[in-house]
Amino acid sequence: MQPSTPPFDERLTAPRSWWFLAFLLGVACALMLLPLGTLPLLAGLVGGTALASLTVSSYGSARIRVVAGALVAGDARIPVAALGEAEALEGEEARAWRTYKADTRAFMLQRSYIQTAVRVEVTDPEDPTPYVYLSTREPQALVAALAAVRAA
Repeated sequence: MQPSTPPFDERLTAPRSWWFLAFLLGVACALMLLPLGTLPLLAGLVGGTALASLTVSSYGSARIRVVAGALVAGDARIPVAALGEAEALEGEEARAWRTYKADTRAFMLQRSYIQTAVRVEVTDPEDPTPYVYLSTREPQALVAALAAVRAA
């Protein structure tokens, strides 16, 4: 019997400071419309803030899940059977795999505001992707969830 909750589920939400910046963008829109009167000023504040907030929300809506024998990262769905060992990356090692060690064929779901990650080898001979790089705030939990699904 399969558990009702996935062993790993994380949403890569944007930091709180980005929401404040979205509000400041709305204020900037309002100030640009200030010479036109009060109504355009309010429309600029509401419209600019809403548009910036929508952008921040959509960027932070990416999810990483391990569910039903598959790793679901953003739009990608990879069966755990096609994956090799997972490696938790922190600090300098995570930065290295994001930059100069990165392979252009790799699948990467990365967020600049998350400093830790997991790198998982892709063992499927039909797939040209060498590995999957996922930014995550809980790298050890993701590695453990992948190992648990692989063992089951």
